[in-house]
Formats: sequence, C-alpha cells, structure tokens
Amino acid sequence: MLIVGLGNPGPAYAKNRHNIGFMVIDELIRRKNAKKLSSSSFNGELFKFSNHFLLKPLTYMNLSGNSILAVKKFYKIDEVVVIHDDLDLPFGTLRFKFGGGHGGHNGLKSADQMISREYARVRLGIGKPEHKGEVASYVLGDFSSAESEHVDNWITHACEAVENLLENSLEDVSSKYTIKKFQLK
Repeated sequence: MLIVGLGNPGPAYAKNRHNIGFMVIDELIRRKNAKKLSSSSFNGELFKFSNHFLLKPLTYMNLSGNSILAVKKFYKIDEVVVIHDDLDLPFGTLRFKFGGGHGGHNGLKSADQMISREYARVRLGIGKPEHKGEVASYVLGDFSSAESEHVDNWITHACEAVENLLENSLEDVSSKYTIKKFQLK
C-alpha cells in the first residue's frame, strides 16, 4: 500500500492547515520507524515499513499526482491512500471514502489526473473561512491557537485509523474511526 500525505514542502508551510496530510505522515514515520528510501526520481520524501510506503510529495500541492504516479509505477503498487485537508468538513472531523470528486482541492485534482479517482481518502476537516475569497490564505494559514490544542490528538487518531486500514476494509475503519463532529472549547 502507498500512503500519501498531501502538503507543501518547506518550513514556511509546515504548520499550515493545508499540510495536515504531511503532519500525519510524519507521525506515521515516527510510529512505524519507517526507513527513508532514496527518492530523487520521485519528487518526494519516500519511506518504507513492512511492505508499505509513506510518501510526502515535494512538488507543491498542484503537482502531487506526478510524485504519486512515479512511486506507484516504480513499485507496482495497486492500493493508494491519500491523506488530505478538507474545507467541506468542520475542523477536527475525520472521514473516509473511496473515489469521488476533488472538491476544488488542487492536490486531489492532480492525483485524479495522474492515477484516476480510484483510491482511498482520509479526509481531515479544517473548516471554512468566513468569506470564499479567503480560501487560499485560510488553507495556507496556520491552525489557530484553539485548534492547535487539538491537532496532536487528531493526528494520533488519524494515524491509528491508517494503521488499522493496513489490515481492515475502508468500511470497517470508517465505522470505527470516523469523527463526525468536533467541538472546540
């Protein structure tokens, strides 16, 4: 299985809402003691544990599919899971689905173009800005201080879900790990 976290490379983006996929991958790397592979031809940071791969595309969000396709083809991987932020879900929610539309998410749009829509998605809700014109600054902004208090637990829960997905169906994982509503205190 290839598990991909979407985000943008570089320290300026590290704590951005758009980088929650990278944050989950970083924690999975730590939890699984994954070994870094030489990945210059993949335009990403690639790690391996057991027979599974963890990928952080370093192509910026709108070209993530290039990196995903390169790894998928080289290692002949059929199953792909993409972990990403989702504006259409409230902050702190966690949902799962297979396939579907990209909802305007440039990373998903790129993945869809390169590998089709036939992959599992781990959707981490980041909420929406007040005004539609603020979407770019919102997703590229850091989590608020109130949100930041919950991010570590949320990432841990997402990691447990992905680990469970290695041995169980998406439906089973969804029924056990979905967070439908989260209240900020």
